[in-house]
Amino acid sequence: MNLDIAVLAVGDELLNGEIPDTNTAAIARLLNACGYRIREGRTLPDQEEAIAAALRELAGRHQVVVVTGGLGPTRDDLTARAAARAFGRQLVLNDEALALIRAFFRDHDLEMDPRNEKQALLPHKCTVLPNLRGTAPGFLLEQEHCLLLFFPGVPEEMEAMVEAELLPRLDALSGGHPPLCERILKIFGLSEPKTESLLEGLALPEGVSIGFGVDFPLVHLKLRATGAAAEELLDRAEVQVQRRIGDFIVARGRETLPQTVARLLSASGLTLSLAESCTGGLVAAWLTDIPGASTFFDRGAVTYSNQAKNDWLAVSKRILHDQGAVSETCARAMATGLRQSTRTDITVAVTGIAGPDGGSEDKPVGTVFIALSANDAEQAKGYRFSGSREQIRKISACMALEWIRRYLMERARPKA
Repeated sequence: MNLDIAVLAVGDELLNGEIPDTNTAAIARLLNACGYRIREGRTLPDQEEAIAAALRELAGRHQVVVVTGGLGPTRDDLTARAAARAFGRQLVLNDEALALIRAFFRDHDLEMDPRNEKQALLPHKCTVLPNLRGTAPGFLLEQEHCLLLFFPGVPEEMEAMVEAELLPRLDALSGGHPPLCERILKIFGLSEPKTESLLEGLALPEGVSIGFGVDFPLVHLKLRATGAAAEELLDRAEVQVQRRIGDFIVARGRETLPQTVARLLSASGLTLSLAESCTGGLVAAWLTDIPGASTFFDRGAVTYSNQAKNDWLAVSKRILHDQGAVSETCARAMATGLRQSTRTDITVAVTGIAGPDGGSEDKPVGTVFIALSANDAEQAKGYRFSGSREQIRKISACMALEWIRRYLMERARPKA
């Protein structure tokens, strides 16, 4: 059963440029992973009348409406009041919601401000939805043929409640069979057109379709199927795609490239250290975002200046003078110098020119060198990346992770 779903994000800050509306995108991502699609997304300011009018309109045209934001304790949090107004309900102090709010403050050993009681003022006869990560309970309204779910605007709280409260209700409404199953394969090192050309003529199982997307610098290949046999069809299709694209697939589903590398490092039992210049610690930050990184990650050095490369990594002043900090020789010396001092199993170095200034005719902006040093491998290579400073830094960090991934995969392959 295809469900007609709309999302309404509320908040002045979303419309005046203070913060981006990440909640609509997050809801779309979470729902998409379970086979559901958003038909409409809308953003409104903190204006009671406008919110009430939008709720009435959306409820008349959709089966499910998801609302985020405006459930806080301050005067400009008007969503609950607007919902009561939209559907002719009284705004009442909900004892269940108030108990949840008080329990949150008590359990976190915090003093509750009297203004937080405002978060328990909810439309009459609503269903309270617990918020285990914050002070604002959500609530649910059933209005004729529409289900309306109201969540706080704090992204972490909202996402947890979508998974706990929204997705099970969608499954119940759809009869337990999501209308669409999707398998996402994340590809690094191939462009979107090149990926498509490699898959030309591929005889996928009947009922499986292919879609593409880009999350720079990765290409997302989306395999889609419907029906009770969808997962089996996607398994078969994935095997066929794997044969064509092979090792360019760096992650699947919600897994990221850093998570793939972390998983491989954990399985290998090897340790890693990093020497980063133009990426400024980005590779280390991505890896240490992952719980358990301490089992494989030893240290990271952000050696931005020539002096730092000489002091910390023992890169000789002759290399820095003759070849320059952005050179294959320097990258190799950075990696080997770090491994000699740390005694970790693998060291990787990144040095380059991210721009927008600093390039030359011989070494334009986007020139990046990466090196890897291990007991059984010593390698370095230069690249010419393009894009903004942020894009060059991001693709450089991804390429460094890709070097680690490829090294670990090759090391794990059975020897002939």
